[in-house]
Amino acid sequence: MSKKKRNGIEGIFRANEKGFGFFEFPDKEKEDIFIPSKYTNGALNGDKVLIEIYKQKEKGRKAEGRIIKIVEREKEKIVGIFQKSKNFGFVVPDNKKIGTDIYVSKKNWSNAKNNDKVVVKILKYPEKNKNAEGKIIEVIGNVNQAGVDMLSVIEELSLPNEFPEEVKIEALSLPQKIFEKDIKADRVDHRGENIFTIDGEDAKDLDDAISVQKLENGNYKLSVHIADVSNYVKQDSSLDKEAIYRGTSVYMFDRVIPMLPFELSNGICSLNEGENRFALSCIMEIDNNGQVLTGDVHKSVIKVTRRMSYTDVNKILNDLDEEITKKYQEYIPDFKLMEELANILKKRRLDQGYLNLDIPESKITLDENGVAIDVRKYETTFGNEIIEQFMLTANETIAEKFYWLEAPFIYRIHEYPDYDKIVETNRFLASIGYQIKASRDNVHPKAFSDVLDKLKGTEYEKVISTLILRSLKVARYEATNQGHFGIASKYYCHFTSPIRRYPDLFIHRVISEYLENDYNMKEERLEELNILAIKYAQTSSDSEKLATKAEREAEDIKKAEFMQDKIGDIYDGIVSSVTSFGMFVELENTVEGYVGFDKMGDEYFDYDENRKILIGKKTGTTYKIGTKVKIKVIKANKQLKQVDFEIYDEKEENND
Repeated sequence: MSKKKRNGIEGIFRANEKGFGFFEFPDKEKEDIFIPSKYTNGALNGDKVLIEIYKQKEKGRKAEGRIIKIVEREKEKIVGIFQKSKNFGFVVPDNKKIGTDIYVSKKNWSNAKNNDKVVVKILKYPEKNKNAEGKIIEVIGNVNQAGVDMLSVIEELSLPNEFPEEVKIEALSLPQKIFEKDIKADRVDHRGENIFTIDGEDAKDLDDAISVQKLENGNYKLSVHIADVSNYVKQDSSLDKEAIYRGTSVYMFDRVIPMLPFELSNGICSLNEGENRFALSCIMEIDNNGQVLTGDVHKSVIKVTRRMSYTDVNKILNDLDEEITKKYQEYIPDFKLMEELANILKKRRLDQGYLNLDIPESKITLDENGVAIDVRKYETTFGNEIIEQFMLTANETIAEKFYWLEAPFIYRIHEYPDYDKIVETNRFLASIGYQIKASRDNVHPKAFSDVLDKLKGTEYEKVISTLILRSLKVARYEATNQGHFGIASKYYCHFTSPIRRYPDLFIHRVISEYLENDYNMKEERLEELNILAIKYAQTSSDSEKLATKAEREAEDIKKAEFMQDKIGDIYDGIVSSVTSFGMFVELENTVEGYVGFDKMGDEYFDYDENRKILIGKKTGTTYKIGTKVKIKVIKANKQLKQVDFEIYDEKEENND
């Protein structure tokens, strides 16, 4: 619940770059309160504040409030571009929601030059229409210098860019090879089996490997081998504390901020071809309907037979490349069996209501200087599908097993969507003759997947996938099992990526302790692990949000950079979002740009909030999510992470 203090309500201020903002309740269950710019009282984005409400909510308008006290500042350091004059300068924040430039006197310039990206420490916060004042404490580099854009994101979000010395020392002390004498009797030896990793060509942290066999009874034996990271990262060690702090690896194109040092992530814990590696192996027997009949887990030692890429597996399965097919000739039966089982598992999931959303990821290519030279849809292959289906199945199997053991655990949960969000989505669906069948008391993933199935292959497929995604809640980690709506699963966890996600590493530690103690755990240890599960579920969810924000910001920067030399170019696009201040259009290459009302021709548009549609008063021209449009690129600014379009009118162009 929100806190009431000193005749005010406590929460978080979320600023808009135009000066106004919104008060966000801590529990996020109540609707935000609008804060006009004249009542922000010097608050910056993310500050904890006290407000009082002076105008109650009316039809179509939010309640309005004024900030009466700033309880706690979120930031004391800000990243931006230094602009200097003769005796003073300003830092223009990268994050436009900060809402104020920071004045820097000459004595506080450090060695910053004009147009340098810098980190400025705030010495005095804004008040009574005065700018904040600050001191430059770090110069990242010139705004056009290679790599400065990504370093700026790292600094802005306070991501850890270096490992502490004690962590490096501990990582270097670990062995980089496994010899026969290191293999204990409790490890099952799988080194005689055909075991494969399938990843992207550029992947270096290989934490999952697979093997499929057909049993005499006609069922399948699926073995998912996951790097036994907990064998090396012990509880309360320096490595463990740093992994908890980081929570997850962050991937930013040409750089990775890893959860664990490279000696582990790319070395002894990476399931490299031909190397002895320790693993936790989940072994499942699966019938022809995709039902897991038995599932167990044990400590193992493996040796990967071949390191495969998604692309090569796809070429083999579809006989697209004679050279590749010949190279892996002896393993073709393995890959065909994987394909067979993956199709069975996928069908079972889709029958259950698994949401197979058509939301393409972006593939951004950089040159040797880190500049974006290509942006396109990331093309997935059936190699991706094989790994996805096998990892989902292993995660479910492990989650269900340890749920019934009542073990301390971290589950990956995805709650049922809010019924009001479904009603909102149905308003749009009604305009094209469809509806998600649901009631306030009965919401099932199958109702969503049924609509997606009907729209498969139509022009609305991607649009509806996006709308449905927006109606869903965000998945998170919890110490109690609540199921996963999006994959229509009663039990789900993250077990398969302990190199790059802390919940997986924690689960591995729990599993290992259960195995080492023959499933007879001491009560005091269970209590300790339960407390840690609750704590790490929360910190890991927070770390994931931060990593997602960093990766999205990096992507937005590179997309804007790519479009900078495309000004004046004409593209076909599709309306991806409609708002009261304009609309957004997405191109085939996944770049999204903003189209303001003044860039939609000589027309005044009314916004119908219920139907999420723009209607022209003079011409009756309408724009809604999914409308196909032709646009011209008019602006692209990587500093603002923004691309702007205008509606292209060929007739008007010819008249000019």
